[in-house]
Amino acid sequence: MMMKHVLGAAAALMLGGASFAYAEALKLEGGKSTDMVLLPKFLGILVFDQANEGAQEAHAELANPGKLEFTGPTPENSVAGQIEIMTTAATQKLGAVMLSNNAGDQIAPAAEAAQAAGTKVVTWDSPVPSGAGESVFVAQVDFGSIGVVMADMAHSILGGKGQMAVLSATPDAANQNAWIEAMKVALAADAKYADIELVDVVYGDDQAEVSYNRALALVDKYPDLGLIMSPTTVGIQASAKAMQDEGLCDKVKVSGLGLPSEMVSYTMNGCAPEFALWDFRDLGYLTYFTAYGLATGQLKGEVGESFTAGRMGDFTIEEDPSRAGSKRILMGPFTVYTKDNVEAAAK
Repeated sequence: MMMKHVLGAAAALMLGGASFAYAEALKLEGGKSTDMVLLPKFLGILVFDQANEGAQEAHAELANPGKLEFTGPTPENSVAGQIEIMTTAATQKLGAVMLSNNAGDQIAPAAEAAQAAGTKVVTWDSPVPSGAGESVFVAQVDFGSIGVVMADMAHSILGGKGQMAVLSATPDAANQNAWIEAMKVALAADAKYADIELVDVVYGDDQAEVSYNRALALVDKYPDLGLIMSPTTVGIQASAKAMQDEGLCDKVKVSGLGLPSEMVSYTMNGCAPEFALWDFRDLGYLTYFTAYGLATGQLKGEVGESFTAGRMGDFTIEEDPSRAGSKRILMGPFTVYTKDNVEAAAK
């Protein structure tokens, strides 16, 4: 399979640091019992199911006699549901909650209470913006590099000139908000993007029908729109389907973050010429190793600690450059998909 791996310069440097051990990497001892919960933004999204597959793989590999529960709210009740589950965790004596945060800093008090009760809170995919109540964030890739890649894809698709709009998930999704801001910074920082105009940012609530309708509304509102950039797997697929259904693929292209299995037809027919993503199974796997190490007391969660995450190799806890006082583990890399590689990746 021909894969086009993309990392910004800073991300490449930091990813190199992820395998650099400040001290000898700790090999976690398996067989220790701790109950853990994997908490996605909400249930019913394929990438979160894939993260669960990775976590279940790690759970079996580490032979944890405790329970691993995959639970989450409905899309309509995501914020309140996540806070409720996190609040309950404080009374359940859980070893760790692994959270893909969709509640912004609203979840911080519940996370802090869980930590005070002895439960480690490890975020993945989307962190707590302030870092409050969070032990460490397992970052899929460097957030700044995502902004650069989205800007580069927009430049490539638009031929360096035209209008684009963003269709994101929810206003409280910390990861997507950070990626959008990073894209704005990238667009403003380089003269090659000077003729690309970002006209709007809208939200589809990570629901297919809502995202589909918001994509069509963007086209109606901006007659000269050339690209919808959607940094969410639900939004990008819904936007591409909307453009295809309305016969608009020649006029309005779609890009962003998507799954090859869901986007292959739209890439091959030209609706979505380029998009990017990372491996969510790996993200779930690495998150579980991190949370298990913390919950069993083998990791302290300090900057500079290195450990071996099974088949994925060695990782180091570092300061999060985008959130002062917070810590992260950087996974990487991600891949840009085009007609050249999407069919092989979709199999």
